[in-house]
Amino acid sequence: MKTIGILLTAVSAVILFGMAQTASAETLRVGTECTYAPFNYRDENGQLQGYDIDVGNEVGKRIGAEIEWVCQKWDGMIPSLLANKFDLIAASMSITDKRLKSVDFSAPYRVSIGQFIGAKDKKLNLFKADGSVNTAGFSGVRIGLERSTTYEEWIKAKVPSADIAYYDSNEAMYLDLKAGRVDAIMTNPMKAFLRFLSKPDGAGFEVIGPQIAEQEYFGIGVGIALRKDNDALKARISDAIVAMGKDGTLEKFSLKIFPFTIHPLD
Repeated sequence: MKTIGILLTAVSAVILFGMAQTASAETLRVGTECTYAPFNYRDENGQLQGYDIDVGNEVGKRIGAEIEWVCQKWDGMIPSLLANKFDLIAASMSITDKRLKSVDFSAPYRVSIGQFIGAKDKKLNLFKADGSVNTAGFSGVRIGLERSTTYEEWIKAKVPSADIAYYDSNEAMYLDLKAGRVDAIMTNPMKAFLRFLSKPDGAGFEVIGPQIAEQEYFGIGVGIALRKDNDALKARISDAIVAMGKDGTLEKFSLKIFPFTIHPLD
């Protein structure tokens, strides 16, 4: 009987230890748009998919945390993080000096660039032969931009007189471009290629000018944002991302979507 009692005590201890471990498991709430395909979006079954989602879930695995995704409109992303609605942002957010004033970022997990897309028949002349901005070419041209983005920051600095139509979602902006309600949009060229220009709907449209990657506006890449004074968590996340770059995981996530890699190579 004594042996049975010892065994029962040992089993109970294991069960209690397991319960304690489960109860203490770290959960990180991560904000994302849920509408920005192919980076973060819901598929036909309502499941979150995309490059940001793959990266966020893999980071969670590597640092031993459960990831709980929270859908949030883009223009409220940082305010919601600061209000503790979630703990992190993994939403293709570029690391910029302006954003670093209010939040911290992990190491980058994706490059950040912009490009103009417009109708071929409009023959837009937004850039000079050397790639510099042709301010006169924006006269009479209506440009579509998603609110609170690096694209908005860039065009306000480079062409403050531009006629801008603002959008709360990337998809709504594309719909207006196809309908002719805007003449051109400034957006992510990776998304533009995959979701629009390579499809039948994009047959009458083209890229305009060079890819724009000015660090002053587009930063050093896209990272996971978190509130300031969380240095230990930031280091854990950054270490995981750097390791994912070195072991080919980020490349694998890139090639699921694009015929090329989109993560920083250095």
